[in-house]
Amino acid sequence: MCRSWGPHWGWVPCGPTPWLLLSLVCSAPFGMLGEETRQVSMEVISGWPTPQNLLHIRAVGTNSTLHYVWSTLGPPAVVLVATNTTQSVLSVNWSLLLSPDPEGGLMVLPKDSIQFSSALVFTRLLEFDSTRVPKGAAQPSGKPYPPYSLAEFSWNDINNSLDLATLSAIFQGHPVDDPAGAFANGSLAFKVQAFSGSGRPAQPPRLLHTADVCQLEVTLAGASPRGNHSLFGLELDQLLWGSSPSGFMQWRPVAFSQKQRGLDSALSCQSSSLHPTLAYPLPQSPIVQAFFGSPNNFCTFNLTFGDPTGPGYWDQHYLSWSMLLGVGMPPVDNLSPLVLGIMAVALGTPGLMLLGGGLFLLLCQKQHPEYQSLN
Repeated sequence: MCRSWGPHWGWVPCGPTPWLLLSLVCSAPFGMLGEETRQVSMEVISGWPTPQNLLHIRAVGTNSTLHYVWSTLGPPAVVLVATNTTQSVLSVNWSLLLSPDPEGGLMVLPKDSIQFSSALVFTRLLEFDSTRVPKGAAQPSGKPYPPYSLAEFSWNDINNSLDLATLSAIFQGHPVDDPAGAFANGSLAFKVQAFSGSGRPAQPPRLLHTADVCQLEVTLAGASPRGNHSLFGLELDQLLWGSSPSGFMQWRPVAFSQKQRGLDSALSCQSSSLHPTLAYPLPQSPIVQAFFGSPNNFCTFNLTFGDPTGPGYWDQHYLSWSMLLGVGMPPVDNLSPLVLGIMAVALGTPGLMLLGGGLFLLLCQKQHPEYQSLN
């Protein structure tokens, strides 16, 4: 699945085609040229007066630099900035960043080198009672339990998980207020990884990455569900922008309910449509406010993992899902037998039949995208 954003109007709509249901990659307007390799550095920027979780990934190419700034100040969030110089740097003013009005506390300099910028905020962990899903219900996930606000989580010191050899780090947290003890033996983790070149991980979903992307793996493990067949999801807020080149989020429509990821633990991953963030006040992200000021051009959407028929989180109290975030054109490769099998399990026989028809059309037109598209 790919969500793609372009200049001026935000989301780039993809025209409907017969194979849109399963495996279309959204094309984005041409922007910054992709790089075969980048010189990547990763550092935790120390806070003041106490350590704060601020992770900076700097990826330098031939004539451009990408900056990813991840933080769990407030809800987990990332600010993505692309510049047209190899000399751009991140500037952090901690006194401003930690103040009630953090605007200007986070900058990429020189400012006139910025070609593109956006932000993504993970606001809430969702949980649904899938045992109470009437037949033909418009809400197939079930009745929602009160969500967990990720702005009210306590997070680990990311210095303890920083791995420069793999260019990865893990934000791991649990609710500050947990009267029922649901997270007494559990946690929610955000593993961030950067890459200096192209490739793919050994484990499913084996997302094809380039040097222009950053990968996020979200894992819920050990937390006690509030129902025997609870389904979980994530709520995300995306800042729409008005600059070129384009950016994208990309994932396959699958998650996993076991650490040993295979066909028997594959879960469907469903995305809601975009809707404005006017229904309730958004948790404030200090790094987003620090870089963008007080933006009001957010949209929100939900991801839900699994369905009432299983498999599900209840198997081993484990859930894992991965995505890519990047600039330019999203990576595209061919459908593998494993992906076909996972999609068959996740989508069922009707989905497999649709997939077969889609593949036929794909082959006819000599196009081989692998990711579902939804706008």
